[in-house]
Amino acid sequence: MGDFTDVPDRTAPQSLLVVAAHPDDIEFCVSGTVMQWISHGARVTYCIVTDGGAGGYDATLPRQAMTHLRRAEQVHSAKLSGVQDVRFLGYPDGAVEPSAALRRDLCRVIRQVRPQRAVIPSPEINWQRVADLHPDHRAVGDAALRAVYPEARNPFAHPQLLRDEGLTPWAVPELWLMTGPSPNQYVDVTAVFDRKVDALRLHTSQTAHFDDLAGLLRGWLAEHARAGGLPPGRLAEAFQIVDTA
Repeated sequence: MGDFTDVPDRTAPQSLLVVAAHPDDIEFCVSGTVMQWISHGARVTYCIVTDGGAGGYDATLPRQAMTHLRRAEQVHSAKLSGVQDVRFLGYPDGAVEPSAALRRDLCRVIRQVRPQRAVIPSPEINWQRVADLHPDHRAVGDAALRAVYPEARNPFAHPQLLRDEGLTPWAVPELWLMTGPSPNQYVDVTAVFDRKVDALRLHTSQTAHFDDLAGLLRGWLAEHARAGGLPPGRLAEAFQIVDTA
């Protein structure tokens, strides 16, 4: 059983970076926790790796239009959660690899933001939930993990970042992995559940077809809460915390 943590008992980071593969991943997985950290003073940056062009359910919508739509949805959803800084790397949806180019781009964001904590997808397979098996999630998790350790803190990794852009190394002291098979931290998000649902609904291209989006989310978060030993009726988001200091 994992540890139950109510957010006020865990100090919110001064600076937080959340890395995700697609627009809407954050709202599905971690936005409730982020909202609560923001309420305790965290400065948050979202970094979305892909253009989201392979998503959606409307076959009549051109793919190029989908990428613009999903970017707009993510920006508006982030604002509802209290996040103003949203960065898009624009990699093709469905074709992500943990390449040197992606790791360099993530190192750039890390050195710019200089976060005290980073939330990233787990690079491990979670066989318990099919939605977590998307290969983009694991590829982004792999690249982000390598960017955090060892590359962003190494002055000799991606030397052009320091030489040409003046971005000095930065060591992220703590990672929170989402969608992984081995969570060890559960954050109660019951108080912000309705806002979390509203933020996810703004991803209309991805969620309009759900008959009961709130019910779907409630079921997932209730499972996390039970696994974390929370009282009945509570809802939680799940993470694996990794100390990288």
